[in-house]
Amino acid sequence: MTSFLKNYGLAILWAFFIFIICTIKLEKVSGSPFFFAGFDKLVHCGLFFVLVTLCCNGFIRQLSKGISPYKSIILIMLAAIIYGGLIEILQHYFFTWRSGEWNDLFADTIGASMASFSTIITVRAVNYEKE
Repeated sequence: MTSFLKNYGLAILWAFFIFIICTIKLEKVSGSPFFFAGFDKLVHCGLFFVLVTLCCNGFIRQLSKGISPYKSIILIMLAAIIYGGLIEILQHYFFTWRSGEWNDLFADTIGASMASFSTIITVRAVNYEKE
């Protein structure tokens, strides 16, 4: 259990942070002059990029040598997209002060995909250097 928390602790905390930030009431934030149109989508993309990066980092740290992590990276990406979809469903049906939007889920998907692609490229580069 301690090795699991050691490898995935930050990812779990980040997933909890995403849940909190996506469910709290933000009444006057959208009208603030500090934010531009589409800022919300950029935040969604960044949040899920970091989530998938932390999850992949934890997975790679516990990975034994000789195992290809590519399928697992794709599964982590799909799990993050499903998590984003569940948050949007909760926003739509339970947290009525927030709105569940397809565009937010799309931004989540883009962030998760970018992180997966970056992780795959990094793993390939490290493996290439070892050869």
